Amino acid sequence: QAEVRKNGTLPWLRPDAKSQVTFQYDDGKIVGIDAVVLSTQHSEEIDQKSLQEAVMEEIIKPILPAEWLTSATKFFINPTGRFVIGGPMGDCGLTGRKIIVDTYGGMARHGGGAFSGKDPSKVDRSAAYAARYVAKNIVAAGLADRCEIQVSYAIGVAEPTSIMVETFGTEKVPSEQLTLLVREFFDLRPYGLIQMLDLLHPIYKETAAYGH
Repeated sequence: QAEVRKNGTLPWLRPDAKSQVTFQYDDGKIVGIDAVVLSTQHSEEIDQKSLQEAVMEEIIKPILPAEWLTSATKFFINPTGRFVIGGPMGDCGLTGRKIIVDTYGGMARHGGGAFSGKDPSKVDRSAAYAARYVAKNIVAAGLADRCEIQVSYAIGVAEPTSIMVETFGTEKVPSEQLTLLVREFFDLRPYGLIQMLDLLHPIYKETAAYGH
């Protein structure tokens, strides 16, 4: 969306946009897409039919795998009609950053702390990044097919007060052993998080837009 707006492919696109994709699962694996919603702000001159066709051809089809799209997949492109006025002018009382959208939607639990506006010493941000990193490493190492890491901290205490590894019954080794491996190979103290993920690298201005 942003790319084709900025490179001039669809010059009538405007910055305010939102999307939602509803997947179909079979035994925890994606087997298709049930519905796609994309609402985008646009300039005055484009008509609804032309917008819908262009969004489908230039944004939706190039991005979503063809094998997940079926004759039953529903597409809703600007379903409420014209969307010329957007941003704060169109919505009084805009919300802040949506932390669930920035992570895994409703698929995974979240501690509740926002990421934006916090430096790496704040575990709301750095530990959330690290928990994902640890979980991905466990899956990549073949120790589990699915993994969720829960870490808790106390103010003024560097070591995590608890570490829990949830594998939803997909673990290849005992869960207790996974927890021991996490403690052994990952330094989850605040300073350790910063070093492990290079969080003092100046990425924050760039990542403040289009997710974290």
